[in-house]
Amino acid sequence: METEKKYPLPPFTEETARDKVQLAEDAWNSQDPEKVSKAYTIDTEWRNRSQFINGREEVVAFLTEKWQKEKNYKLRKELWAFTDNKIAVRFEYEYQNAEGAWIRAYGNENWEFNAHGLMQKRYASINDLPIAESERRL
Repeated sequence: METEKKYPLPPFTEETARDKVQLAEDAWNSQDPEKVSKAYTIDTEWRNRSQFINGREEVVAFLTEKWQKEKNYKLRKELWAFTDNKIAVRFEYEYQNAEGAWIRAYGNENWEFNAHGLMQKRYASINDLPIAESERRL
């Protein structure tokens, strides 16, 4: 069986780290949990806010529930720092909750990749800010 790979592979350069961040932004904006999950190892470990998520199956379940609740979701990620097989990003996203109110979420993520370019660890710290529709940026 051929080993799964997700390009670009570490060690990262500034260019390949930026590419990896853009690929992640594009995948998350697709709101396709199966597609997004393919960027992670089978046994990936996440901390998302106060939730701990382990493995691709839990990633798919988490993202499915997330995007059922977060309507009109739009995300932007920016490279913050990188080294060898690690990338740090800052991000913001906007969505409407079940009541139709707009929320902007801000945060930072720390990513660690295996040699095949799959993310094995993702640690996200996120804060929410209610916004008026007129304050939307994304």
